[in-house]
Amino acid sequence: MNDFRYILTGLIVFVVLVTLPFWARAGKAASLPTPSLDTPAIQALPQKECIEDTEYMRANHMKLLEDWRNQVVRDGNRTYVASNGKVYEMSLEKTCFQCHSNKAEFCDQCHNYLDVQPDCWTCHIEPKGI
Repeated sequence: MNDFRYILTGLIVFVVLVTLPFWARAGKAASLPTPSLDTPAIQALPQKECIEDTEYMRANHMKLLEDWRNQVVRDGNRTYVASNGKVYEMSLEKTCFQCHSNKAEFCDQCHNYLDVQPDCWTCHIEPKGI
């Protein structure tokens, strides 16, 4: 029974060391990303609007892109009619990247913050210049 103190002390030290990273970050949230909308293409637009409203795009852009992919690949449909009636080509490169040409400052900030790895680049060639 003399070893009980050493075992208990070892267990306590082990638990403290294993949980130390969690305790060090306790109460400290990572700052929210602020994607840069300051691209020449966006600044040149007379009316700065996306294909859908901002809240919809923040919440559903990946679903929208997946729906686009399925409609283009499976159905051959390349036309998207937005909720405001405007017509767009269903294309990540020809539609989205025309305005959001700053992938590192726009897309990657949020994807890194949320720790998601979109599978866009399994089919598309990742743009090097943006």
